[in-house]
Amino acid sequence: MHNRLSSHLSSHLPGLVPGAFTAIALLCLAALLFYQLTALPEFSSLSLGPRFVKTLGWSTLQATLSTLLSLLLGCAVAWALSHQPVFPGRRLLIALLSSAMVLPTLVVVLGLVTVLGRNGWLNQLSEQLFSVRPDTWLYGLGGILIAHCYFNASFSARTLLTRFESIPAEQRKLSQALGLTAWQRFKLMEWPAIATAIPGLATTIFLLCFTSFAIVLILGGSPKFNTLEVSIYEAIKLDFNLGRALGLALAQLAICATLVALNTTIKSFDRSISARSRSLNNFRDTPGNQLLQIIIILLAGCAFLLPLMAIVYDGWSADLAGIIKDPQFIQASLTSITIALISTLAVLLLSMALTVCHTSLSVSHRIGNFALARWAARFISFSATLYLAVPALVLGFGFFLIARQYGGANNYWAATALVTANVLMVLPFALVTLLPASAKAANKYDKLAFSLGVSGYSRWRLIESALLRNELIYVASIAFCMSLGDLGIIALFGSQDFITLPWLLYQKMGAYRTTEAAGIALFMLILTLVVFLLFPKLVKRNYAVN
Repeated sequence: MHNRLSSHLSSHLPGLVPGAFTAIALLCLAALLFYQLTALPEFSSLSLGPRFVKTLGWSTLQATLSTLLSLLLGCAVAWALSHQPVFPGRRLLIALLSSAMVLPTLVVVLGLVTVLGRNGWLNQLSEQLFSVRPDTWLYGLGGILIAHCYFNASFSARTLLTRFESIPAEQRKLSQALGLTAWQRFKLMEWPAIATAIPGLATTIFLLCFTSFAIVLILGGSPKFNTLEVSIYEAIKLDFNLGRALGLALAQLAICATLVALNTTIKSFDRSISARSRSLNNFRDTPGNQLLQIIIILLAGCAFLLPLMAIVYDGWSADLAGIIKDPQFIQASLTSITIALISTLAVLLLSMALTVCHTSLSVSHRIGNFALARWAARFISFSATLYLAVPALVLGFGFFLIARQYGGANNYWAATALVTANVLMVLPFALVTLLPASAKAANKYDKLAFSLGVSGYSRWRLIESALLRNELIYVASIAFCMSLGDLGIIALFGSQDFITLPWLLYQKMGAYRTTEAAGIALFMLILTLVVFLLFPKLVKRNYAVN
């Protein structure tokens, strides 16, 4: 018995090493950055003051409002889509809602300005129809909430739609037979299905809004609307007040780390929900409810598509040939794509190492039946969520201090900081995608593989590479797109010698060269949508042919 146990452990322990090393390295990176912050001379005389209290209060308020609105709107859209399973363009709309999480923030913001700005489409339409040009409410709290809801309501709608669709058809038939109203069905059947996902989803959205940078930087319109993230940027780049930046960074780090630690304890998976029944074709709602659902879907589709259509329209009107030939654009494109490719490769390697380790620690017939395995699995999960605990500007500030201390080329530190931030940004999404598929593969094929003595690379080639292929392609597309459009780190390190597409777009917007900005935004939008929506299908088709 002892020999069998030792053999069983020895077969899985090698798979733990890369993941454990990755998790420890990620936490050591966080510790190094924290040390750099606390090593500043200003740390001993740190004082936040009333200005910090106002910034913290505002950051919390806008994040709370954004979270509540995003959840309400997302729930409404998911409810409507779940009750309208067949209509033209449904699959495309759901795919576009999924793409919201990877769309470049500046591109969407530019589209919102085109639609809702002072000279935007809606104001022009109002002037044509009613001879009234209302004052815009895009800048300030209104614009920040709109932009946050654009991204996060789409994200929550796509997440909750899966929960709505996983309700067994038998329950829906029973509710129809009992003559329950739409509210009674939601209260008794649909709300229990989505309720377990709400706490984790709300925490994630709150953290994303609390650490918002590009949206607040562009649409804030006033320092009183600054989040902690924007205040850190201004303290470093505009005032060079490292003491103030340090206080803001440490405060944000403490708040985000606490929320991430709480989030890892929230269980958002309800085993009572079956994912087998996804078809609602046999369910017929009342005409009034169907009309409401169609209106919600039409409004959501228009709200999501209008900013993207504005980018396409304005970008197509720009001098695209001149933009493509511009040396600055070529340099920015090559830099962005190169960094995105490196980040994607790093995400795939690190996420697979963490996934294999977490699976071995959590699956009961591997090492999951040992007492410390559960805590070790949580340690792996926490290490992968570091980006939420260490936001981009805090991470960038740490690298800024390291670069100042050790010297060296700015381009080297900029590239290192960008790749690091990109990897940390995507790892949480990668693990959420890979872990369920990895656990399923382990439960289905472990006994056979163990009995045949298949392990290591042979097992990966024969089992995991086939079963996790779709998930890995999806993770790669997410990693590339999210790495392509991030502004946070480059805002600290960007220069004429090191420029990316988001930084170039921000410079054009700041110089009011909106036509050139629209052309760059169109290029980024097309590249993002092609990689996220078409690349996975092309790769899957290629595998199917081969």
